[in-house]
Amino acid sequence: MFARALPNIFTVGNLFLGIVAMILAIQGEWKYGAIMVIISMFLDGLDGRVARMLNTQSEFGKELDSLSDVISFGVAPALIMYTSILHELGIFGWLITAIFPICGALRLARFNVRPGIPGYFIGLPITAAGGVLATMALYSDMVASPLLLVMGMLILSYLMVSRLKYPNFKRLGIPRSVYWISPLIIILLAWLVARYPEEFPKIVFIPLALYAFFGLRRSISRRRKRNADEPVEELKP
Repeated sequence: MFARALPNIFTVGNLFLGIVAMILAIQGEWKYGAIMVIISMFLDGLDGRVARMLNTQSEFGKELDSLSDVISFGVAPALIMYTSILHELGIFGWLITAIFPICGALRLARFNVRPGIPGYFIGLPITAAGGVLATMALYSDMVASPLLLVMGMLILSYLMVSRLKYPNFKRLGIPRSVYWISPLIIILLAWLVARYPEEFPKIVFIPLALYAFFGLRRSISRRRKRNADEPVEELKP
């Protein structure tokens, strides 16, 4: 019985941390809210893998996962951005804040009815987009203009609903022993967060941002190659 419930326990943990991230953002502790989003990402990566390992996949778990992701990686990161930067932009800030979770919900709805092609996601997964957005807010003091972060948030929103392909690492084979030591991994993450509360989330931003940029760069490269391969019509005299 516990084995069947284990994946959903991870999913509920993901949802719980997403709610905590929003509470922290409202209280002005949005930097710690970003850390909660990062830990949520780890739990989100575990639930599906554990479900497949234990052969306990279900429609209930799938829907619960989608609803949790909207909160943890859609609403929570958007609220973190709003409390850190966008609140200074008035109604325009409200609009930008709303666009991100809306695009995330559309991305999840499309994935639920059209999963895509084997080995790839169609559109940037909301988990990665939310992780980038939550950690991107930590660089607000280093950016000359908040409009640059606004542009980044809009680009992430577009990438989620785009048709760009992103590698799906969830299907990679991982030894079962890794799942049983996941509590130790969670403890290690907690220690890193407590030891380096400022630096750890900023470091996590780098691979997430590179993953988000990968699909965009690949699409541009393919378009350039396609244009270069097209025959050029000679002008007739």
